[in-house]
Amino acid sequence: MERIDPAQITDALLTSAGWARVGLTAPSEHLRQQAAKELALTICDRINPAPAADLNQLRLPL
Repeated sequence: MERIDPAQITDALLTSAGWARVGLTAPSEHLRQQAAKELALTICDRINPAPAADLNQLRLPL
């Protein structure tokens, strides 16, 4: 298992999901939960980014 780098988490917290950081202190429980979920998703995305799409792959028509 790969060790999680604290610098990646720090970067994700400081540079992404600005509204979510403010939302953690919202008076509404619902907003706090949404903000926490958004921050968690941002951190997960920064630690395990999705593979980039292959630009040579042709798109299928819908």
